[in-house]
Amino acid sequence: MIRSLLAATALALSIAAPAAGPVGPSRAFTGADIFGIEAAADPQISPDGSKIAYVRRANDVMTDRTRSAIWLIDVKTGEQVPIAAGPGANMSPRWSPDGKRLAYISTAEGGGAQLYVRWMATGQAAKITAMPDTPGSVAWSPDGRTIAYTLNVPDEGKTFGKAPPKPEGATWAAPLEVITSVVYRRDGGGYSKPGFDHLFVVPADGGSPRQLSFGAQDDNGPLGWTPDGREILFTSNRGPDREREALDSEIFAVDVATATTRQITDRRGPDGGATVSPDGRWIAYLGFDDKRLGYQSTILYVMSRDGSGGRALTASLDRSVGSATWSADSKSIYVDYDDHAATKVARVGLDGSIRTVAEGLSPSAIDRPYTGGDWSVAKDGTVAITAGTPLRPADVAVVRGGAAKRLTSLNSELLAGKTLGAVKPLAVKAADGRAVDAWIVTPPAFDPARKYPLILEIHGGPFSAYGPVFSTDNQLYAAAGYVVLYVNPRGSTSYGAEFANLIHHAYPGDDYGDLMAAVDAAIAGGSVDPDNLFVTGGSGGGVLTTWIVGKTDRFKGAVAQKPVIDWASFVLTADSTPYFARYWFGKFPWEDPQGYWARSPLSLVGNVKTPTMVVVGSEDYRTPVSESEQYYTALQLRGVPTALVKVPGASHGGLAARPSQSAAKASAILAWFEKYRVAK
Repeated sequence: MIRSLLAATALALSIAAPAAGPVGPSRAFTGADIFGIEAAADPQISPDGSKIAYVRRANDVMTDRTRSAIWLIDVKTGEQVPIAAGPGANMSPRWSPDGKRLAYISTAEGGGAQLYVRWMATGQAAKITAMPDTPGSVAWSPDGRTIAYTLNVPDEGKTFGKAPPKPEGATWAAPLEVITSVVYRRDGGGYSKPGFDHLFVVPADGGSPRQLSFGAQDDNGPLGWTPDGREILFTSNRGPDREREALDSEIFAVDVATATTRQITDRRGPDGGATVSPDGRWIAYLGFDDKRLGYQSTILYVMSRDGSGGRALTASLDRSVGSATWSADSKSIYVDYDDHAATKVARVGLDGSIRTVAEGLSPSAIDRPYTGGDWSVAKDGTVAITAGTPLRPADVAVVRGGAAKRLTSLNSELLAGKTLGAVKPLAVKAADGRAVDAWIVTPPAFDPARKYPLILEIHGGPFSAYGPVFSTDNQLYAAAGYVVLYVNPRGSTSYGAEFANLIHHAYPGDDYGDLMAAVDAAIAGGSVDPDNLFVTGGSGGGVLTTWIVGKTDRFKGAVAQKPVIDWASFVLTADSTPYFARYWFGKFPWEDPQGYWARSPLSLVGNVKTPTMVVVGSEDYRTPVSESEQYYTALQLRGVPTALVKVPGASHGGLAARPSQSAAKASAILAWFEKYRVAK
């Protein structure tokens, strides 16, 4: 597929070349260019703020996979060098407390991912673990002698009966698989094998790991050491009905010497992300009182070391916060949050004061323009971030009390030779008077006097948000001559809990009206052809795509990516079924069949006239393949033009993980739209 894609690009260029002489490379952004895109992720600044280790992601055209290397940047000079850039994946760099060593996860030696430590002065690295599974949530002890991590510990699982004895040398079928868990498969991970995640510690210079937590439950990170090194804080759901109560985790502490565990928090709701202040007095943590709403803002709390006196610090912010990190003086906590489609880092005082210290964060994912970004903070308050623009993927930048200073320019050569579509905000007013954020991407060499076809591209979630960041999908659509419109309708995050919960137990609903208002606003701008409207979106965007074509015939073509079609079948087959039924509906399908049906796009399929393609990953366990197949079959039975496109080996979250498939998917969507585009 890769070679054919590159060959097709070369053929197109050769056909376009005039006889008079050679022509340079195309300035249009193409699917082949995805292989040249790089992005920064997980920038970890050293304790003294002098260096940043970050993950540099690039796409390998020969293996059709994203490879990840760890690079080191000198903050003062901007010089950077690779420090773990060999074969395999290299990720999760974490500095030792003294900044003299760097722990990271790598598959450099083949097989499973293992924990490595690099001595920065000598450049020598040693493999610290040899485990059958990938370690996670790596955390150094305060004295730098020990590293804690989580690891899955296999379990025998349940059995019922047994097969007769197998003769020696005989070849028999695999044994029966017995499933007794409520959640038995995970998107991106497949069917779960028996076992649980637990805590381990290992000497930082190598040695035998020691298990610290046990039991028939998962113990999760991030992990927080106490300053005296005696305890490690972690998160676990140990309630009697933990499999059905997805959001009821608590914070625990395990004694490193004795492996005894004590529970610190106790309320209905998720508590986690605990970290102890450097002076040992306070614990900062994240969570909320669970009210079973579709969207609930995650709040920063602080409590005494013994768990008493817990109080909220960011309740007045009305935004979800994440990644709590203490300042060196124990007087404040750094967090990130999204506000009006922009990701920021703020410093929160123990008195509840909030001061933004970094803005302009951008995620490392490049296919669609979701908000997000990674960051870390040094002892002196210097913040390292991933920062991008609508025309550039994430680079590494540093913020020291002012504007961000970009330290890398990963795509300058590639994108300097490309003419990209401009990204501009679009003012939208919903029917009830609410302001709705939206953006349009215009084709290169855009002429405002012309009329262009429009693609409405809808985000998933639905509790998530788009922002003004780089997107390969949108740039490919724009390069093909389309104006691209993307919107944050009601239900989107970063605008407060009230705005998000406008779709609580009412999704899809009035978010449809917000999307139509945005289309009307784009048409009113004068450069959109109202007779050439198209719509696509993934996951929650796929839901709204199928909802839209069941409500209106104004779109000439549609592509629903990984949609939910029948909510009743979805909540019983998705990988997080206890959550969806309890929080998005409040009742189970057999308790409210009409309520489920009324919100299912399948209920509107009798109205659909719009030619609609359906796209789904063959290993999607979030919105299972059966959802897409139902819609495809229903449209076929009705005689509506349709096609079912499966992305081999792709999960829900990994629909664009393989570069060739990302390019091919966008190409298929454009081909479908071109098939129904009205020539003028």
